[in-house]
Amino acid sequence: MDFYVILGVGPDASAAEIKRAYRRLSRRYHPGVNPGDRAAEEVFRRIVEAYETLIDPGRRRQYDVSGGHTPLSRPPDGALQFTEFDFSSSASGSQAATFSELFADVLNPALAGHAREERGLDIHAAVTVDFLEALRGVERQIVVTRQVPCGQCRGSGQILTAETRCGQCQGTGGMRWTRGHMVFSKVCPGCGGSGRQRAQRCSACAGGGRTVRGEAVAVDVPPGTADGDQLQIADRGHAGRNGGRNGDLYVSVSVRPHPFFHRDSDDLVCEVPVAVHEAVLGARIEVPAVDGSVKLRIPPGTQGGHRFRLSGRGVPGPAGVHGDLIVEVKLVLPDTVDGRSRELMREFGDRNNVDVRRQLWTSRT
Repeated sequence: MDFYVILGVGPDASAAEIKRAYRRLSRRYHPGVNPGDRAAEEVFRRIVEAYETLIDPGRRRQYDVSGGHTPLSRPPDGALQFTEFDFSSSASGSQAATFSELFADVLNPALAGHAREERGLDIHAAVTVDFLEALRGVERQIVVTRQVPCGQCRGSGQILTAETRCGQCQGTGGMRWTRGHMVFSKVCPGCGGSGRQRAQRCSACAGGGRTVRGEAVAVDVPPGTADGDQLQIADRGHAGRNGGRNGDLYVSVSVRPHPFFHRDSDDLVCEVPVAVHEAVLGARIEVPAVDGSVKLRIPPGTQGGHRFRLSGRGVPGPAGVHGDLIVEVKLVLPDTVDGRSRELMREFGDRNNVDVRRQLWTSRT
C-alpha cells in the first residue's frame, strides 16, 4: 500500500502535513483506544511504518526513487480489492471517501464480512456478608443481568428461510463501488458470493445474536474471606460473539464489622474484660471463638493489656491451616464499692506499698 495513501496526503506533502495526518490517524487507530481489536493494531502498525518512512528525508527520498509504493499481500477472500480507476465519476458526494477511510476498509476484516470470535464482557457485582459468615464460609444468591445467546436463532442472529435473491447484491454475488476515482469490489457479505439468501435477520435479537436476561447466580464465599476480596466465577459474564467464550463474573465481598472480633491478617483479635480480683488471684475464664468457645487460664498477677495467643483458633486458611486467636486482657473496676470493700482495698494498698509509677520511670531511664 502506498504510504502516501495510508496517511491520506499527497506526494508533495510537507513534514507538518505528514505529522498532522499521523496524529489524526493515531487518535483513531491506536491500540489503547481499540483494546483487543487486531484489525486496529494492524492499521496502526502500517500508519507508524508510513509515518516513520515519510517523516525522515533520507528514507522518503529512497522510497520515492524506488517507486513510491509497497506491494500488498494477497487479500483474504471477501476483502476489498482494487479493480480499476474510473475518471468518469465524480470524486465527491456519498460515494467518495478519504484515503484514511479507504485504508480502514481494506484492512479491517470485520468490514470485509469476516466475523471473528469476540470474548464476552465481564460483569461486576457485589455481595455483603456477616463477619462470622465470612470466616466460616457461606453461599449467597445474587441476581445479575447478562447477555445470553438468543434462544430463537441460537446466537447466529439469523433465521433460516426459503431461498430468495440476495437483496444486497441483487443476486450478482459481488459488490462494486467507487472511492473517489478508484473502483473496488468484494464478495457480497450478505450471501457469501452465492447471490442467494437462505436466512433473514432474527427479529427477537434484531440480528445481534444475544438477548438480555436476569439470572440468579450462586456465589460461594469460601471460609476466611476478607473484606474487599474479589471472587471470580468463570463464564458467568456476558455471552461471547461468533463462538467466542463468555466473560466472567467478578463479585466484590463486603464484610460487616463484628462487635467483638477484628482481623489482623489471619489472626483474630478480641478484648476480654477481666475483674481486678481475677487478675490478682488468677482465674479460668471462657472466651468466645469462631467454632464455639474456649477456656483460658488467667495467671495470678496478670496485667491489663497482656495478650494471650491461642494457636489455631483464628481465621481459617487454605489447606486447613488456621491463624491464631489473640486475647487481650482489659482490667475492669467494679461499678460500686461499699465500705467493707474500701477497707479491704486500703489494707491491700498498705500491704503492697509499692510506687508503681517510680518503677515505670526508672525502667525507662
